[in-house]
Amino acid sequence: MSSESEYGLSTLRPEPEIPAPSLDYRPPRPHHYRPLIGLIGAGGISEFHLKACRALGLEVAVICNRTLETARQRRDAFYPDAEICSDHRRVLERSDIQVVDITTHPEERFDLIADSLRAGKHVLSQKPFVTDLDRGAELVALADSQKRLLAVNQNGRWAPHFAWLAAAARAGILGEPGTVDFVLHFDHTWTAGTPFEQLHHLVLYDFGIHWFDMALQLVPGREPERVYASAVRAPWQTTKPPFLAQAVIDFPGAQVRLLCNAHTRYGQEDCTVVAGSLGTARASGPGLNEQKVMLWTEAGVARPSLEGDWFSNGFQGAMGELILAIEENRQPSHSAAANLRSLALCFAALQSADAGVPVKPGSQRRLPPLRRELKIPS
Repeated sequence: MSSESEYGLSTLRPEPEIPAPSLDYRPPRPHHYRPLIGLIGAGGISEFHLKACRALGLEVAVICNRTLETARQRRDAFYPDAEICSDHRRVLERSDIQVVDITTHPEERFDLIADSLRAGKHVLSQKPFVTDLDRGAELVALADSQKRLLAVNQNGRWAPHFAWLAAAARAGILGEPGTVDFVLHFDHTWTAGTPFEQLHHLVLYDFGIHWFDMALQLVPGREPERVYASAVRAPWQTTKPPFLAQAVIDFPGAQVRLLCNAHTRYGQEDCTVVAGSLGTARASGPGLNEQKVMLWTEAGVARPSLEGDWFSNGFQGAMGELILAIEENRQPSHSAAANLRSLALCFAALQSADAGVPVKPGSQRRLPPLRRELKIPS
């Protein structure tokens, strides 16, 4: 007869509750520097950029959008004294604007970022800041030559649960990383009939780019060696993109697994588990804004109480870290140079899903085609 110890059952025992380690997970905030900001692009996502600026006590002095009425609506809702315009050159010619926040579509960003840097502005770009790694490197070099900072709005890094897990990993609380598991059961059917539905790799790209970025944050100091990904359609789907997707990322001595079901209509859950040689941390909840974190170590189990949510903390963190980096004369943690690693990982995953073979990050230099014709069974 098998003994309990053969199955590890003898190790199960009550775990003492211990205080949670004090970790700096909150969005960074500038100390004294309060530059004037120009916003280029007043579409849907700009609402969260403007809310973040207002929460940080920053002034947006000009709002630019090709459709002037959209810029006017954003101005009236957030910064009634701001100037509005439809030509981004008006933003750049204002000598009092020191930081430009670019929230347009990816296809337009390269020229807008380049123009802003040449005009002597620091830049925060919505993600992804480029769809070509080599062109991204050009922008990084341009920012360096202009002695200006270029950062990318990877706002997920400052979501409370992700920020706390990453801080624990950097502090060595979990020891050597072994595995990181992202298991996402969420409902993305709201994209039906929207432009998002035309993106074949909606899940792995537009949504998953946050998780590829976090993979690098949760396995610090190691470079990914290869990624294998796939994406398939559920038989009951009526939306076009494949809503079932997975990616496995191999690091030296560690592995990150991403599992997505974007067609979970009932019982949604978002769970992240980081297991290392000295401890395990888990964040879970019904969605991105409702997450509880637990930490297990030899000493016992800790339950940190976190404040904030994905959108508030995330967008404040992205802008706050850039402003603080300018103030402290250093590169921001979400610099474009650092973000090229995340893009390389994402592009490799998309290529792997298309080709059905593992791909080395960095070997796929451009974003693979995202739009495909797909007939939906009636």
